[in-house]
Amino acid sequence: MIRCVDFHGLRAVEFSKGDYEALLVPSVGANLVRLANIRLGVEMLRTPAADEVETFCSRPQIFGLPILFPPNRIEDGCYTFDGRTYRYPITVEKEHNYHHGILKSQPFVVSKAVETDSEVLIECRFYSNAACDAIFRDFPHEFKCKIIYRLTAEGLEQEVVLANRSRTPMPVGVGFHTPLRIPFAGGSDADYVMRVAVGEQVELNDRNLPTGKTLPLSGQFAKLRDGGLRVTGCEAIEAGFTLHEIDVDGKPFRGALVENLQTGVRTFYEVDGQTTYWTIWNNGGQVPYCCPEPQSWTTNAPNAADPAAAGFQAVAPGDKWRMKFRLYVK
Repeated sequence: MIRCVDFHGLRAVEFSKGDYEALLVPSVGANLVRLANIRLGVEMLRTPAADEVETFCSRPQIFGLPILFPPNRIEDGCYTFDGRTYRYPITVEKEHNYHHGILKSQPFVVSKAVETDSEVLIECRFYSNAACDAIFRDFPHEFKCKIIYRLTAEGLEQEVVLANRSRTPMPVGVGFHTPLRIPFAGGSDADYVMRVAVGEQVELNDRNLPTGKTLPLSGQFAKLRDGGLRVTGCEAIEAGFTLHEIDVDGKPFRGALVENLQTGVRTFYEVDGQTTYWTIWNNGGQVPYCCPEPQSWTTNAPNAADPAAAGFQAVAPGDKWRMKFRLYVK
């Protein structure tokens, strides 16, 4: 099923397949604000309520699947690449950093909406060029961004494609500030734990920027790898980590999962090889969500001592770059 609906005054696309239902708001960063497994009564993502729409439009990063381009923070809002200096507005005054990018708020258009027996495919596109001042003034590259959602009876696959339509190499760093809903199906905070494929903790300074050092996981964060860590109804968490696969059900797993300890039901957020770094943030710990944020580069990678080692990438003129994710319930 695919249909256009009104979502608290915003035009949205509702679609479903098997036990899954999804809701997408193209005009706010092509953000998929709802993904639910109806049979199990699971709401995977934080979905804005009617009285939260204004907050959603101003801070889309705390709802649904918000794209960060570039991800997390850029020190002093600038970096130099290929002989060009990129300057962004300071958005975190106390840290003097730029953060989260602007693509999360831009209007996308639905370029494809197709249903077959096995899947629903919704494709959204955004074009940046000299006439799109909001992005082009800070990031002077013509590019196309496609966000493709494929919903099947097995869950959701999300793909991001960035195509460099400019004449010079284009820096590419992408992340998602995904607030996984906890509790996702009743119960209390104490009934749920999160596991994440983290390796080492990345030391951050008082500006929330990496210092260049990595640390062994503390006893608290080691629970992310084995056993699970309570991440809501708890103390504040804001930390960065390298990525290292964990074992889930006897198989290597690259991603994050939330488990209801009472029922055994789990929500899975699976990432591909482009993800090299995590930020984990629970907005003070007293809200019903936690964000395991997959990033293709380490925070502030363009300004790192070795940008390539920190995941910094560039796309040649005419080339494309892709990143994939899966979300599902078991």
